[in-house]
Amino acid sequence: MLQVSEIFHSIQGESTHAGRPCVIVRLAGCNLRCVWCDTAHAFRDGRAMSVDEVLEGVACYGCDLVEVTGGEPLLQPDALPLLRALLGRGYGVLLETSGSLSIEEVPEGIVRIIDVKCPGSGETRGNRWENLDHLRERDELKFVIADRRDYLWAADEVRERKLASRCTILFSPVHGALDPARLAEWILEDRLPVRLQIQVHRVLWPGRSRGV
Repeated sequence: MLQVSEIFHSIQGESTHAGRPCVIVRLAGCNLRCVWCDTAHAFRDGRAMSVDEVLEGVACYGCDLVEVTGGEPLLQPDALPLLRALLGRGYGVLLETSGSLSIEEVPEGIVRIIDVKCPGSGETRGNRWENLDHLRERDELKFVIADRRDYLWAADEVRERKLASRCTILFSPVHGALDPARLAEWILEDRLPVRLQIQVHRVLWPGRSRGV
């Protein structure tokens, strides 16, 4: 069984798939407490659903892209069977994870979007750097950046670990805390090989945290 916070149809707001219609399966529970978290409602809320029930909930939207997110989805043992079942039904599948847990067993074919925790999150201790050894070219690393300190830390990690040679690197400003234009200027000044990401769903539906 899975503890599910919500299942909804929306516009994918992040990653290189931003802008695409997508069914979001948000699993409940998280082992981290990032300062800027915008989905704290998923920490404890949720209802018990079987993998088959989740698949039925996804199928009713008639959409070919699904993202499994949280909270931290990999906390739940049945998240992996769910991912395999989604692939088996022909969906394109994204997994958004903090990267604090191992991604080694995530099935081939899943696009893994790993949120690397910068100092401003308060959770850098949660970064499981061993996951870098399991990255595939189609995966994505996302740095959520609150300020200049976060940017400099993230830029150093990108350079020193040669992350851009492994997969797509996303730099995303914390909504309402860092001006995206300022972040863009820093990226351009440093010729950093990353992709600027703005949370599309925050622009489309400001002030909402559920169902977007």
